[in-house]
Amino acid sequence: MDASASMSTTPNPSHPSATSSASKQMSPGHPGYARMRLALFTSGLATFALLYSTQALLPAISDDLRVQADQASWSVSAATFGLALAVVPLSALSERFGRRAMMTGSLTVAVLLALLVPFAPDLGWLIGLRAVQGVALAGIPASAMAYLSEEVHPKALVGAIGLFVAGNSVGGMSGRILTGWVADAWGWRAALAAVGAMALLCAVAFRLLLPKARNFTPAAVSPRALARTLAGHLSDPLLCRLYAIGALFMTVFGGVYTVIGYRLVAEPFGLSQSLIGSIFLIYLVGTVSSAATGKLVGRLGRRGALYVAVSTTAAGLLLSLLNSIPAVLAGLVLITAGFFAGHAAASSAVSRTARTGRAQAAALYQASYYIGSSVGGALGALAFHAAGWGGTVAMGLVAVGGAAAITVYATRKAQAERRAEAARRELVGAPA
Repeated sequence: MDASASMSTTPNPSHPSATSSASKQMSPGHPGYARMRLALFTSGLATFALLYSTQALLPAISDDLRVQADQASWSVSAATFGLALAVVPLSALSERFGRRAMMTGSLTVAVLLALLVPFAPDLGWLIGLRAVQGVALAGIPASAMAYLSEEVHPKALVGAIGLFVAGNSVGGMSGRILTGWVADAWGWRAALAAVGAMALLCAVAFRLLLPKARNFTPAAVSPRALARTLAGHLSDPLLCRLYAIGALFMTVFGGVYTVIGYRLVAEPFGLSQSLIGSIFLIYLVGTVSSAATGKLVGRLGRRGALYVAVSTTAAGLLLSLLNSIPAVLAGLVLITAGFFAGHAAASSAVSRTARTGRAQAAALYQASYYIGSSVGGALGALAFHAAGWGGTVAMGLVAVGGAAAITVYATRKAQAERRAEAARRELVGAPA
């Protein structure tokens, strides 16, 4: 069987099995729906807590290992880059071995590595272990999106994905807060060990809660078919625009949160590591923003939601330039809300747009998203080293401007297509 054909997860209404397949999909009130949402929430929490476990600790790592911000930032960028490289091949393997098995195995390996990371003797070892950990985590995001698109009714899909993304935001928040407070008392290595222990609890809960897949059909992994599927997605203009938007939003977010600790620990702020960690309570805004994006898209459409996300993020970047803690916090709130709204809108649109090879479509989105994180973290740190916080903000404004330009282009293209369609209908309906 052609693997690219077998990868479709959208039932064909004319096929006899379409009704039975749709009836097996979960929706609110369905047995197992609440367990599924909680399980995916815990996996998202563990993924972001582990992936960005060193981000809030960068000033402490720099001091202890005597390295600059742009060097220490690679302990974050290496993990996100490793995930970006591995997400496509691991998503392909999930077609053969199952989404549930892939997510369980990936989370288990990532947790085991998390228990080794605190013992890294130098920056090189730390970066290396973090890169491998990123590869391990790659099996979770795309497999989770594919699992949701197969097991959840389309009408409940945006909300389910929104809660998974909300788990990401809670994981990012709780991991950074935990590391900040533990690092103040026992150092950054103990802080990383604490995140590993938290992720272990999440992994156990995930395995116990996640229902078995009911709509998954194993498919042979064919490199040639995979290449065709990827080429098909990359030749789709809409999917490519969504990939670019995800990468650009993450470039802003990665740059800001990689560097913010360095800004707040220095004058005129001079905050402690624990207070800097507490700043990440702002991630709760992302939880609300991502969960509410489904309603925003329903009211304004996908492009309308993206305009709101772009405007909110840009306003937050500009506000953060002020040398005032309230202004910086308000700026971070806006940046976080805008980022998570843009990410949820773009990622859910990928799941709806791809008609075949949804796991690969989601994997390409995740790859571009985390490449954006790697680039944003590295460029944000370089810009901060060269020009201070203003340099990081300028980098972020360029990226969010790129997302705005893509959205404007898509809007004008859609308007032109509607005018052309209206003219065609008028011509067809005109008397001979």
